Amino acid sequence: MLSRDIGIDLGTANVLIYVKGRGIVLDEPSIVALDIDSKEVIAVGKEAQVMLGRTPGKVKAIRPMKDGVIADFEITEIMLNTFIKKIKAKNLFLRPRILICCPTNITPVEKNAIKEAAERTGARKVYIEEEPKVAAIGAGMDISKPTANMVIDMGGGTTDIAVLSLNDIVSSASIKIAGNTLNQDIIKYIKDKYHLLIGELTSEEIKTNFANVYNPDKKKKKEIKGRNLLTGLPDTIEITQPEIKEALEESLLKIIKETTNVLEETPPELAGDIVEKGIIVTGGGALLKGFQELLEEKLNVPILIAETPLTCVVEGTGKLLENVKLLEQE
Repeated sequence: MLSRDIGIDLGTANVLIYVKGRGIVLDEPSIVALDIDSKEVIAVGKEAQVMLGRTPGKVKAIRPMKDGVIADFEITEIMLNTFIKKIKAKNLFLRPRILICCPTNITPVEKNAIKEAAERTGARKVYIEEEPKVAAIGAGMDISKPTANMVIDMGGGTTDIAVLSLNDIVSSASIKIAGNTLNQDIIKYIKDKYHLLIGELTSEEIKTNFANVYNPDKKKKKEIKGRNLLTGLPDTIEITQPEIKEALEESLLKIIKETTNVLEETPPELAGDIVEKGIIVTGGGALLKGFQELLEEKLNVPILIAETPLTCVVEGTGKLLENVKLLEQE
């Protein structure tokens, strides 16, 4: 058979593509650069990312995915088409089957929008699976047994929390607080406290390489460059780790509260399994320094970080595509 199956993690921050028999073949930012006047696409993915916050007036770098769902249908379709051409899927395969992941709480209308966007790229059949379930499979959990597995999948647009048993979701929640929210929290904090405006790439760098949300070092400082809102001129300030912890605290506590709610909805027998086995954290949020310790302290449950948190979802699509019968049953 000439066709091959494709798994897509269509994330707010990144798109990852898995091809059956080849593994992960693409990992690029979910960004498209457009000419505002002509609506012409100038760049997609990594090439568009470097343009964020640096484009002239008539060029705009946008994220067509928002909070894990399609915000701009047409641009998402262009982005998907570009990525599928990039991996030469159309040349190599005869109308592949595509498995796409989505958050647990999206509406049927949003689910159809994702399905249609994939179908219009030339897919023979499109399957939609819930993200935490696929993340759990990608993290190596055996969700087929009558015992509980719990996962917190913190991506760019949403944090999906789920308890799984017998190949299904027992209790779950999806909140629109995730990596992008944390970036905005940092931007707002620095703007409010120092009257300094910084860009998204700077806030991402602070979150990834400087923040510690559990045990911040008061002596650790970082130089930040931006535009002073009072003078309008370029300016430089120094921030400390405790300040960034303060900036992110409110959002992180909301994620913890939602996790507590999911645990409260879980049947007692399954809750006992979670206390014993712990909760696995996947997605970019798993890499936030101190987040594991913060969760352990607040939830009083062992917290484990997935071996490859950034690729768990797309690796899970690969495992599901190995057994398409499971998808056909749904």
